[in-house]
Amino acid sequence: MSEVLSVKSKATHRRPLGRLFVLELSGGRIHSMAPDDSDRKIIVSQCHLPDGIAVDVEFGHIYWTNMGIPSLDDGYIERADFDGGNRTVIVPRGKTFTPKQIQLDKKNGKLFWCDREGMRVMRCNLDGTQIETLVETGRGDDDRKDQTRWCVGITIDPERKQIYWTQKGPDNGERGRISRAGIEIPKGETAAKRSDVEVFFDNLPEPIDLELDLKNRVLYWTDRGDPPRGNTVNRASIDAKPETPEIVLTHLMEGIGIALDVPGDRMFVTDFAGSVYSAKLDGSQERNLLFAQGNLTGIAYAEI
Repeated sequence: MSEVLSVKSKATHRRPLGRLFVLELSGGRIHSMAPDDSDRKIIVSQCHLPDGIAVDVEFGHIYWTNMGIPSLDDGYIERADFDGGNRTVIVPRGKTFTPKQIQLDKKNGKLFWCDREGMRVMRCNLDGTQIETLVETGRGDDDRKDQTRWCVGITIDPERKQIYWTQKGPDNGERGRISRAGIEIPKGETAAKRSDVEVFFDNLPEPIDLELDLKNRVLYWTDRGDPPRGNTVNRASIDAKPETPEIVLTHLMEGIGIALDVPGDRMFVTDFAGSVYSAKLDGSQERNLLFAQGNLTGIAYAEI
């Protein structure tokens, strides 16, 4: 009897099945697969330059951004079921310029994303209503030419009620930065003029996507700039910020997407050369799951 109970107990505490969702920019597709690259399938096609993806496990939804044509202000955001069904546009064309990385704040029912050519950090409800601009780094065609104003990656610290975002700067320009601010605009201030914006790191090669390990209070990000500091995954404590970030992965071919599985002590990373990597959170045990899969951008991990 005790052996039977022991078996049942182990089964009860088994972790849910993990799933990766990967965006293929060049083919306009979304791939779904197990973390070991088995059971790979295309669940969504005919996307318009997809870049960022977020997963709502409770309702079985994926959300992703479509950059559109950056010069036309025609980016938009879509939602679908895990199998690609019930696809719908929730943020229509023209409401966001060039949406990039997207994050889900499930507790508060919000989506957050960065708008590159729009030079904004934005937010809306899960159904696409109540679109807001939280940070505005520039406005108009002249400002848009300045790539240091382009907002790309984003993550959320719900405990401190803060957002972190990247402004990548020119290609390989060593002018990229990561900033943070409160989720809410201070009273009496505007998205363009906020007194609470803090530069977390400056003079980075070309920082792209962000993820936050909330358990250990550590920020991770990809950088697609030139080596030695670029083509890397970096991390830093957000409570005791070091002078320089720690580089945990190197030799990426323009790193873009990053997803964390903190309970499993692993990360997943994509690069523009079409690779998907997995590694422990400290960068050890790196493994190339896929390569030469087109231009890959956003990646999300979920236990479903």
